[in-house]
Amino acid sequence: MTKDQKNEVIEVLKEKFSQYNNFYITDTEALSVAQVSTLRRTCFDKQVEMKVAKNTLIRKALESLDAEKYAGVFDSLHNVTALMFSENPKEPALIISSFRKKSNGEKPVLKAAFINGDIYTGDNNLKALTQIKTKNELIGEVIGLLQSPAKRVLAALLHHHEKQAAGATAE
Repeated sequence: MTKDQKNEVIEVLKEKFSQYNNFYITDTEALSVAQVSTLRRTCFDKQVEMKVAKNTLIRKALESLDAEKYAGVFDSLHNVTALMFSENPKEPALIISSFRKKSNGEKPVLKAAFINGDIYTGDNNLKALTQIKTKNELIGEVIGLLQSPAKRVLAALLHHHEKQAAGATAE
């Protein structure tokens, strides 16, 4: 790979890291070509962008953006690395979990995840990452909580009104 090609890859990666608040660093080393193709197709179907790059180029891209912000992921840059970029913070975790179930395997391995500024390292975080709430899920919960007291008040008022109406007809 020439110096120009390396610089081009670094620029593409910088663009992706800037575009997405969430990315996963995975190890796909033991996967066959067919399995990697299946994984890529699944990612594409779920609006997750998957890129394979050399660890040194990934590190250079991250360092040039904000070395301090991304410092926690540098130790994860070893072996074969595939990056998964997503708007949805939990979609890559769901893809990895589902892929493992279907293939009865333990790959791809989660090396690290960068979710809205927080860093999760190690495959042991995968289950927790599948349960992260998306922005829309959180908004829905808040709206539900805000509506709940109003519904109880309306139900109580309606019940009270019905009691009064029933009492008036009994007289």
